[in-house]
Amino acid sequence: MLEELGIKLPIIQAPMAGVSTPALAAAVSNAGGLGSLGIGASTAAQARQAIEETRALTDRPFNVNVFCHQPASRDVETETRWLKHLAPLFEEFGADPPIKLTEIYKSFLGDEEAFQMLLETHPAVVSFHFGVPAPEQIAALRKSGIKMLATATNLREARVIEEAGIDGIVAQGIEAGGHRGMFDPEAIDERLSTSVLVRLLASRTRLPVIAAGGIMDGQGVRAALDLGAVAAQLGTAFILCPESAANASYRQNLKSERASFTRLTASLSGRYARGIVNRFIEYCEAAGSPLPAAYPIAYDAAKQLNAAATKQGYGEFAAQWAGQGAPLARELPASQLVQFLTEELQAAGS
Repeated sequence: MLEELGIKLPIIQAPMAGVSTPALAAAVSNAGGLGSLGIGASTAAQARQAIEETRALTDRPFNVNVFCHQPASRDVETETRWLKHLAPLFEEFGADPPIKLTEIYKSFLGDEEAFQMLLETHPAVVSFHFGVPAPEQIAALRKSGIKMLATATNLREARVIEEAGIDGIVAQGIEAGGHRGMFDPEAIDERLSTSVLVRLLASRTRLPVIAAGGIMDGQGVRAALDLGAVAAQLGTAFILCPESAANASYRQNLKSERASFTRLTASLSGRYARGIVNRFIEYCEAAGSPLPAAYPIAYDAAKQLNAAATKQGYGEFAAQWAGQGAPLARELPASQLVQFLTEELQAAGS
């Protein structure tokens, strides 16, 4: 699988939308791993620019990740209740809550412009989160020579990925930071750990498995390989790299005791995601709170509130995604981190 992806090391930098940058992806790829761009929240034009900037920094393969969620099902009553619930927080910072919410970014499932952009820019690897695209899109990407990965949180999703003709499965354990890759957010989430999920998928599917969730060092990568994975995907481990787009507040919290307290919450975006616990999460999950608006409608409200608070130097409403391994994060340049991971991996296997 590593040869198919064009990489030397079994290390993949997770495609964290809003945090990954061309500089980060290129640095990881140049060091022998697979760097990634998360373009799920970008327009096609923004994504094209990010791909071109990455290509200018490396001649090595890199991954481009897209969101394959079902478009939001609008519910005016739910959205109205959610905005009413958040109104006191807006008022605290002298801001008016929005009158209505919008679907702030498209799903790849209905974004023909993004699909054509990928065919034209032709990244070495494209990965899918929240589902898989249409068969004809998969066929077109395959015909162009692009390798494909997709996230699974359980065996059912893995089998859909396998049947779709995708090249590999990213097994996302419950420890992972950021959004759960569940295809159906209304389904029961078994919340399998990374180790259990990797063993399950390695033994029950034919596709190569990439472990994701809670992996922060070379020892963790070795454990994933021993469980049957062909590589490990690390996200939170790369947030403190100077090449990431994480802001000062995010970095400060990740280096503090707060990194030990992460929670799965749907309050920020409308879909479950793991992040550092803050006032927004605690407020929105207090007893009697209404259900948040659908994904990504709820994200519109959270982002507007965070923007108003940030102007006054208050960062307690930001989405600071992080996995359960966050206390193990190291502040290193990406290339040096990959080197350390490689040395730890080799030492763990000796």
